[in-house]
Amino acid sequence: MQIWRLPDLRNKILMVLLLLAATRLLAAVPIPGVNLGALRQFFSQNQLFGLLDIFSGGGLSNLSIAMMGVGPYITASIIIQLLAIIVPKLGELQKEGEQGRAKVNQYTRYLTVPLAILQAFGTITLISRGASGGVNVLGALSAGEWLTILFSVTAGTMILMWLGEIITEYGIGNGISLIIFAGIVARVPTVAARTVNVQLLSSDKFLDTSQLPTILGFILIALVVILGVVVMTEATRNIPVSYAKRVRGNKLYGGVNTYLPIRINTAGVIPIIFAISVLLFPGVIANFLVNARTPAIANFARQVTELFQNQTFYGIAYFLLVVAFTYFYTAVVFNPEDISDNIQKQGGFIPGLRPGRMTADFLYRVLNRITLAGAVFLGLIAVLPFLMQIVTKTQALTIGGTSLLIVVAVVIETVKQIDSQLVMRDYEGL
Repeated sequence: MQIWRLPDLRNKILMVLLLLAATRLLAAVPIPGVNLGALRQFFSQNQLFGLLDIFSGGGLSNLSIAMMGVGPYITASIIIQLLAIIVPKLGELQKEGEQGRAKVNQYTRYLTVPLAILQAFGTITLISRGASGGVNVLGALSAGEWLTILFSVTAGTMILMWLGEIITEYGIGNGISLIIFAGIVARVPTVAARTVNVQLLSSDKFLDTSQLPTILGFILIALVVILGVVVMTEATRNIPVSYAKRVRGNKLYGGVNTYLPIRINTAGVIPIIFAISVLLFPGVIANFLVNARTPAIANFARQVTELFQNQTFYGIAYFLLVVAFTYFYTAVVFNPEDISDNIQKQGGFIPGLRPGRMTADFLYRVLNRITLAGAVFLGLIAVLPFLMQIVTKTQALTIGGTSLLIVVAVVIETVKQIDSQLVMRDYEGL
């Protein structure tokens, strides 16, 4: 391949692979005192933690020092982005170029530390109490053990964040996304082996060929889902924009026609992360209050816990939250009024519309319509495992729509960055 003909590009790719291997080693180092059998039973009975395990790259299911993955860093980044809308100084800092973005990134790193400690404490407390029905994953922890565990998990998160930033500097994709991608891909052999054991091998005969059509059907559906993810990830609505001719001195500028691309899935995978965080919060609080001394509070907490363990309620709530957060995050990252002002300042206009308010209203209408398609698509991708369980009546084979979405998006982004580096060196693209 062309990428191996360029020593510098080849070395960059090899270094990125080496750093990703280091992240997988961190995910395999468990914290002390873990009952592995009880831990497997806990995750087999709790689908929500299975979803969270995706973003930790399998570290959560091992209760490793990297059990939180890059989740606290992602949460800190989202909080900083939201604060930039509320706090004017922070918003101005983001617009100050490379120096301003460096300061914002530094604030994000600072915020990651307390978030990692809080999330680690809440997650370990929830798991140690056996939220799935008395499963004793961790014994009684002393103050010293708590301090050691929280320090180790926080250090693991900060190391992953540091490795992610180093990977990003090599220009071969986004480091944080690649770490999540590596965690998902690393789980493929385990899932495939479990599928073969459950579906093809039985107690009375070595090979159950009657299950082959089921597995082939799942593979076909997975390919269709991947195709749909690629189409929706790359789909855009192109808004035509014209620039008037202007004379400056003896030169003529403008007079060109271009377009403004608006992605159908502008929000990416962020709404799914938001929805998981919101769905996790009531369950965590309820599990803390189950043993409350006040009977009314304890009963209410048990009812909330049972409600969020109901697959139907969870699936509907998950879908609606993903749709709502898709609209919310799209409004955060794409402001039609700012886009309209920028077009007007550059002497451009959308044919048939006056610059200013009319252009902004048009962009609002277009954005709301295409976001509906993107929001419904993300919602269906998020609840795809639940739909497959209802149809197939089995949990052995479930298509992780969120995992596929992340994998496809990361692959597309990485291929584009490698392709751009090849083009810069006068090579044909991939």
